[in-house]
Amino acid sequence: MVAVALSVGLLLADHQFRLLDPLKRSLDWLQVPIHGLVNLPGMLWEDVGESVRSREALEEENAALKARLRILEAKTERLVAMTAEVNRLRELLNASRIVENPVAVAEIIGINPDPYLHEVLINKGASDGAYEGQPVLDSSGLMGQITFVGQRFSRALLISDATHAVPVQVNRNGIRGVLVGKGRLDELELVNVPQTADIQEGDLLVTSGLGGRFPAGYPVAVVSHVEHDPSEPYAKVTATPKAELNRTRHVLLVRRTSELPGGS
Repeated sequence: MVAVALSVGLLLADHQFRLLDPLKRSLDWLQVPIHGLVNLPGMLWEDVGESVRSREALEEENAALKARLRILEAKTERLVAMTAEVNRLRELLNASRIVENPVAVAEIIGINPDPYLHEVLINKGASDGAYEGQPVLDSSGLMGQITFVGQRFSRALLISDATHAVPVQVNRNGIRGVLVGKGRLDELELVNVPQTADIQEGDLLVTSGLGGRFPAGYPVAVVSHVEHDPSEPYAKVTATPKAELNRTRHVLLVRRTSELPGGS
């Protein structure tokens, strides 16, 4: 009873004189960290969940950006390839304007897999006016000649083939010779050149027109090396093809004119 009376007395005194306010404020202040500790696990779990969701979102965004980057890279490479192709076609068009004979544009659609046979397949045949012996050029120079004609396609032997030969002359002074293939795309040989012949590195070799198969004046190769050996009857002369034998896709087929032997 004494305890009850004491409690009632304190409550009445607090109500009347606000004696317990400092103690209440102290207890309220202590409740703040207590509530924080109670809510801490939930807050931490929410932070972890938000972090996981943010990481997953970032990973998804990163994957999407990488995919877009690969697509853009592919489109860029395609654009570069198309630009290069347009430039080559433009060069070919310019070359066709320089060629005096009528020409037809053809496309290389295959190559012979035999490493010892330098031969390409083109998409023009007899129905397009192609014929055996027809010269094949790219925008830089002579590539070879057609050796087989089908109805819709033809095969052309490149000047680099070991069985191919073309009469040429030095553009600088008119010295004539025969340029033969060596089975290499980047090297030809000028045969039977006298030791005293005036041939120098850098000389341009063009078709001489002898034999009537190749019209005169088409670039064929540039002399890359001249070796004189007094013990040999002929000088050793090598040359680099002007045509891009392993890169060209579109070519020019030079047609005969009535002035050429065998022309129609």
